[in-house]
Amino acid sequence: MNIRFDKIGTTPKSFEVSLGDATLSGTLQKSGNHRVALDAKMGGKVELDCDRCGQSYDYSLEGELKLAVSDMMIEDKDDLDIIEFLDGNIDLTYILESEINALKGAYHYCANCNNGDEDFEIEF
Repeated sequence: MNIRFDKIGTTPKSFEVSLGDATLSGTLQKSGNHRVALDAKMGGKVELDCDRCGQSYDYSLEGELKLAVSDMMIEDKDDLDIIEFLDGNIDLTYILESEINALKGAYHYCANCNNGDEDFEIEF
């Protein structure tokens, strides 16, 4: 779902986008000359693989997402929560995809491996 950057005003604009079983819903609001504030909640679920046993399981997405969105390059090293869309369109599906991929890139254990006290070691 794309929203034109110049269509966002100081009044919050609601949105909702889904990707599979994951959803992102919230508001976009102009917060500066070339910035828009995204205030959203993630919901639904995403399938992850256990990094210990390799089994797939459903992970519940519950959390808030607050980002700044800009239509120009930002060279501010103090604020790393900025996404730049240089073509003038805010791609909300891309934001949801990148949050899911960042989650998948971290280590996760399924319920069986997370609760186990035994050491996991394979000898060759």
